[in-house]
Amino acid sequence: MRHIISLLMENEPGALSRVAGLFSARGYNIESLTVAPTEDPSLSRMTVVTSGSDDVIEQINKQLNKLVDVVKVVDLSGGDHIERELMLVKVRASGKDREEMKRMAEIFRGRIVDVTDKAYTIELTGTGAKLDAFLGALEQGVILETVRTGASGIGRGERILKV
Repeated sequence: MRHIISLLMENEPGALSRVAGLFSARGYNIESLTVAPTEDPSLSRMTVVTSGSDDVIEQINKQLNKLVDVVKVVDLSGGDHIERELMLVKVRASGKDREEMKRMAEIFRGRIVDVTDKAYTIELTGTGAKLDAFLGALEQGVILETVRTGASGIGRGERILKV
């Protein structure tokens, strides 16, 4: 089962490496990883998407909590949460394709953020499934380049990750 694990950690050199090392040393796969400073510059928030049985996820959480740099860990998949991913996709947009690409961006609530004579760069946010659907809806050979951030997540309502 897919899990989104969010953690607060000290914003120090090597902290990311230690978390990634924990996963690789135990043979666990990281599907996506995002990390950035929080409103407190001494802390970073990391979001790790991984898959595994409940026992594996419990083991991952225990091991993360043992790391010195990690302040707090929460499995967002265990309750209501909001999840988003950002994608930039450069598509061929010349001749008849220009209007079609504009329409596709509008349908998926994307924004065209760069325009050239031959290409558009479209920004989309949403769940991974929405971004996959957009890519699947495009004609073969139209996609020139794709960049995705991986999932970021936050608990809904009063569910917060704070020290």
